[in-house]
Amino acid sequence: MGALEGRVAFITGGARGQGRAHALALAAEGANVVIADAPRPMNLTYPLGTEDDLRATAKEVEEFGGLCLPIPMDVRDPDAVSAAVDETVSSLGGLDILVANAGIVSTGPLDEVTDEVWHQLVDTNLTGVFHVLRAVIPVMRRRRFGRIVVTSSMGGRMGIPELGAYNATKWGVIGLAKSVALEVAKEGITVNVICPTTVHTPMVQPVDADDVPDELVQRMMRANPIPQPWIEPEDVSRGLLYLVTDPGVVTGSVLEIGLGGSARIH
Repeated sequence: MGALEGRVAFITGGARGQGRAHALALAAEGANVVIADAPRPMNLTYPLGTEDDLRATAKEVEEFGGLCLPIPMDVRDPDAVSAAVDETVSSLGGLDILVANAGIVSTGPLDEVTDEVWHQLVDTNLTGVFHVLRAVIPVMRRRRFGRIVVTSSMGGRMGIPELGAYNATKWGVIGLAKSVALEVAKEGITVNVICPTTVHTPMVQPVDADDVPDELVQRMMRANPIPQPWIEPEDVSRGLLYLVTDPGVVTGSVLEIGLGGSARIH
């Protein structure tokens, strides 16, 4: 029997990349999984997760023998988020684990960031997490149990040139998660943050591109003491499993999976 047998996990940004790895890792431990993704189009330099990606991930998850419910959803839409949470509870009987993983990235000097890009980043990476937390916490309160993990970034732990707008959102979700952790600490709910360095996913390395880091990633590599370009999604999932299987004593914490990138920060 897996450590999460009978639990229900809800993952935003679950169609591919880190979200797909998390879905598979949770299912391997016995959880039933809901994957929510496929946002409306955005002005970005890489493709977003699609409904086809959702279905493909659901098929992989179900190979573990558990249930997987794919839900097309945009975290920027609070009504869609609430409806997805309601569907989860109705279809699977509850909601025990939230992985607030949906996020986007856009790079460039701050004075070249358009209002459109700024709003996309804030609405997805920060407001989207707010929408999901607000919808899920009442469900967990009724059950007197919950494990919430919010995906931030090593960009939420340091300044990085040409990532100022993105980093602002990732610093923001850390403050949000820490504050909420204190609000729900007496109700059996933990809230923690995971901060990956660059992860080898379609967000930073399109599947049809050469397996060579782009200029920004190479610059970040030079700042890291561990000389490898990135981590794999499964590296992040191991940290996630640690947080969601904790008995309830770890909350309000930030787990860095950062190749030593913040070791020089005081």
